[in-house]
Amino acid sequence: MKTRSAFIMIFLGASLWGVIGLFVNELYEYGFSPLQVVALRVSTAMIILFIYIGIYNFSLLKIKPADTRYFIGTGVISIVLFNWCLFSAMEATSMSIAFVLLYTAPAFVTLLSRLFFKEWLTTKKITALLTTFIGCMLVIGLLPHGAADLSIPGLLFGLGSGLFYALYSIFGKVVLKKYRSLTVTFYTFLLATISIVPFSMIWEEFNILGNLQVWLLIFGLGLLSTVLPFLLYTKGLEKVESSRAAIVATIEPVVATLIGYLFYSEVMTLYQYTGVILVLLSVVIVQETRQKRAIPKVKSSVS
Repeated sequence: MKTRSAFIMIFLGASLWGVIGLFVNELYEYGFSPLQVVALRVSTAMIILFIYIGIYNFSLLKIKPADTRYFIGTGVISIVLFNWCLFSAMEATSMSIAFVLLYTAPAFVTLLSRLFFKEWLTTKKITALLTTFIGCMLVIGLLPHGAADLSIPGLLFGLGSGLFYALYSIFGKVVLKKYRSLTVTFYTFLLATISIVPFSMIWEEFNILGNLQVWLLIFGLGLLSTVLPFLLYTKGLEKVESSRAAIVATIEPVVATLIGYLFYSEVMTLYQYTGVILVLLSVVIVQETRQKRAIPKVKSSVS
C-alpha cells in the first residue's frame, strides 16, 4: 500500500467519524443516555467485526494471550476513557470548549510519537498542528468571539479526552507490528464492550430496543461511523506516522459541521468556512513530499 493511499484511508475514516451525529442525535431523541450510546456503538461494532472476520478469515481472531494488554490499551484506556472524559467535559463546560480540548489530540500524538517512536518534530508538523487547532476553533465558533469561563474539571476532562483519543494512535502503532488491522480493531472493541456494557444499564431500555427504527440507527452507528472508519484509520496507520495520521483525522469536526449545516439547518459563518479551509490546509501541509535519495550518477543517468 502506498503512502498516498494510506492518507486517503485516514481521511475517509475521519470523515465517516464526522457523520456520527446523524445517528447519535436520533438515538438521544429516543431516550438513550450518552454512556448507553457508547455501549451500543462499541458492542455493535464488535459483533459486525466478528461476523465479517468469521466469513473472511477466522484465523485473524488468533492472538497470544499476553498481547491482550495492547488491546486493553486501545479498547479501554483509549476508547472507553476517551468517551468518558469527553462526555464529562461536555457536562462540566460547553460542547464547543469540550471539542476544542478534544482536538489537542494531534499535539499529544506528535509529542508522544517523538517520545516513544522517535518521530521527528518537523517544522511542517508544528505548522500543521497550529493550523488545524486554529481551524477547529473557528469551525466550532470558539474564535473570534471567545468562550465562557472554563472550570478546572472542564479543563482536565477536556485535555483527558484529547490525551486518551491520542493514545489510540500510539497503542495502535505498536500492536500493528504484530497483527493485521482487522484483528486490532476487533479486539479493541471487544475489550471496550466488556469494560463498558456492565456499567451502561442498557437493559433498562428494553422497550426502546423493540423499535425497528432504533435498530437501523444502531446498525448505522456501528457500521458507518465505527467499523468502517476505525478499519480505514487503523489500516492507514500501517504506512503513516502517528503524528501525521492524527492531524489528517482532524477533518472530523469539519465534516460534523457540514453535516449540521446540511441536515439540521445550522448556519455556517464566514469564520467557520475559514476554519474549514485551515483544517484542509493542514492536511495538505502534513503530507511532506518524499525527498529523492541521492543516486550516484552512472554515465547518463535517467531523470
